[in-house]
Amino acid sequence: MSSEEILSLYDSSPDSLLDICMDFIVANINTITIFQLPIFRRKLKDDVILPSEICEKFLESYQKVNRVNDNIANIFRDRSRTRLNTVKLRNSRITDDGLKCLLEHKPYEVELVQCEYLAHGALDIINSNSENLVSLKFGPMTYIFSQDENLFKQRGFIIDAPNLRRLTIHCRGLPIFPLLLLKPLTQLTLLDLSECSSPGSIWALSELKNLKSLILYGVHWAKDVIDWIVTLESLRHLDISQSLERLGKYFNPNDVLSKIVTRLPMLESLDISGTNLAGSGAAAILMNKADPQVRCDIPGLVSRVDRPLEFLGLYGTHHGACKRHDIPAKVISGDANEEQILTAAVVYMERPAMLTRVLNDLYYLFRYENNAYVGRALSVVLDAMDQHVSEKHIQISGSATLFYIVKGKEKDRIGIKLKRRIITALLDGMEAHLGDDTMMRNGCLTLCQFKIPTDVLFEYERVVQILLNGVSDVNQEGFVQRIAIYLLNSLACQVDGRQKRFLGDHGAIGKMLNLISDRLERRVCDDVLEVAWSTMWNVTDETPRNCQRFLENHGMEFFLACLKIFPDKEELLRNMMGLLGNVAEVAELRPQLMNKLFLTVFYDLLDSSSDGIEVSYNAAGVLAHMASDGPDAWTVEEPAREAVLARVAAAVERWDLRAERNINYRSFEPILSLLHAHHTPQCQHWAVWALANLTTVYPEKYCSLVEAEGGLLLLNDLLFHPAPYKMIKDLAGTVIANCVRFLMHNAGTSSPNPNALSPDN
Repeated sequence: MSSEEILSLYDSSPDSLLDICMDFIVANINTITIFQLPIFRRKLKDDVILPSEICEKFLESYQKVNRVNDNIANIFRDRSRTRLNTVKLRNSRITDDGLKCLLEHKPYEVELVQCEYLAHGALDIINSNSENLVSLKFGPMTYIFSQDENLFKQRGFIIDAPNLRRLTIHCRGLPIFPLLLLKPLTQLTLLDLSECSSPGSIWALSELKNLKSLILYGVHWAKDVIDWIVTLESLRHLDISQSLERLGKYFNPNDVLSKIVTRLPMLESLDISGTNLAGSGAAAILMNKADPQVRCDIPGLVSRVDRPLEFLGLYGTHHGACKRHDIPAKVISGDANEEQILTAAVVYMERPAMLTRVLNDLYYLFRYENNAYVGRALSVVLDAMDQHVSEKHIQISGSATLFYIVKGKEKDRIGIKLKRRIITALLDGMEAHLGDDTMMRNGCLTLCQFKIPTDVLFEYERVVQILLNGVSDVNQEGFVQRIAIYLLNSLACQVDGRQKRFLGDHGAIGKMLNLISDRLERRVCDDVLEVAWSTMWNVTDETPRNCQRFLENHGMEFFLACLKIFPDKEELLRNMMGLLGNVAEVAELRPQLMNKLFLTVFYDLLDSSSDGIEVSYNAAGVLAHMASDGPDAWTVEEPAREAVLARVAAAVERWDLRAERNINYRSFEPILSLLHAHHTPQCQHWAVWALANLTTVYPEKYCSLVEAEGGLLLLNDLLFHPAPYKMIKDLAGTVIANCVRFLMHNAGTSSPNPNALSPDN
């Protein structure tokens, strides 16, 4: 990799202050605007003045996350306090009225791409404000040209822009020539009519003597097209490439190509991709006094052997011309190697049909690890996905290539800014093609290569919504469902309460229970069933509203059914009991668990050895929290409260204090609250054992948490309280000793005698 590529991959520099401010304004549009009544349009606040650089940057930033509409365009109505030299709109909802607000600034450059709400009146607006216009571009899905030829003939022009130098019209099948030049655009230096059509013989246009670039990609031309092209002697760049093979066949291709390059002496760049103009591959020998055997593998280019073209487009040429050896060009687009493919991707970035094929070629290079330019490849893939969100096959090929890039050897070199751009591109593609299994599969697989949830927190809400859609159809029992639920489980773990509530608010509990219901009906215990319970376990962690949702959606019935049908599935049982432990921590929900059937199940599970101690531990935790409400809250006769407490204590005494755990606590608040239950020491017994175990086995993770949440003071109070029995106090002393030892070690001092902190008995 080049040094530039390494720098771009490593780049973790912060965003500029301008970018940060602009993103904030876009997200908080009321900072610079107010609603204008009674028309309910936004207008600039009276004390705000924006120069052109800020206005144009705002439009650029706004379009990254929103679609520009007339409401936004109205901000620029006041030309005394706003200024636009450039108007670039892509995928907007703007109408002719909104466009008028923008173009009355008399801009120098206008781009309208995928602006499907514009009508024929937009062309009049452009012409009425064209005195400064030097560059004009119409992209796909921008339907401003009337099909009424007589209208244009009566007016005598289509585009009236006297200073126009660059004109681009990408409107597939639009029959615009020769009407375009009814009124000559004599200043044109670039004319791009990609995929337009032109019936009839129209090539008698002598007005384009200043033309330096002519792009006729994908156009089915009349027979005399070449005769007209070769009269444009100032041409430096010519593109007559095709995406459809049948349109790229010329009679006598060698003679046609030779005619082009000999009659256009200033030609530097030529694209004949998708045509037969490169000939069949038989080498031509050029007689030269200095070297009588100068070879050229493209017969029509023999005259350029001593003066190679700067660029030659050979992608998809007949007879595989790009794979030949002696080609008189410095840079070539094709599919012979990585360099040619990456060049093709850049050159054909705005051509979905060709770009799709190029990205497929690039995908196979990365799949078989035959690549060297990772930085360049990543750049072109992201550009392609950004510019063609609605093109499903580009999104599929691009996301597949991203998968191999982010899991490859350069994975650890990707900086945070680039990482975020990759994730955003994936989400844009997935969101646009939610119903396509291949796109969803590619996106999910690629997301799995990142650190979840850390790397996706900046797009957390959108990721969740996309993945929830991926698990919503229980009948879609495929890979997408499995990987989506795996990612959702990871997204629910180690995030804060706000994000867990977001999951619950958007139906995570209901969707998980739907999956569980489906598995119960079919009596199938698979990874989806287990992860569905695990996801709910994570989503309900210290989130009372989600615990309530579980109960409201008949979660306990599903728990009992799973226990009955799959009694020997250890991981399933552990996940279910972990979830119920979260529910039992919510005081106002505990009365709903005070049920003879539920309590009997928990009581029996105290003796379980399933999954080590985990099931027994969680069953004891549920019962300890329920008992902590006091004797009066125990409203069932069977199982008796005293019997339950005795078995809880016996279970705790049986567990190995050094047992490694498959559990993660973000907070000890629910456990520490049980230390106040002096009326029921067995509750304290379970709580201090939990703290002793975790601080013994994982001191780096949990000792500081105990100290931060005031646990040491509570434990010290417990040591001096008369109610707890000796075993409880011994465990409390263990926790204190573990924490003091850890804290002293981190402070760089020797540990005091932990017995000095314990009372005499």
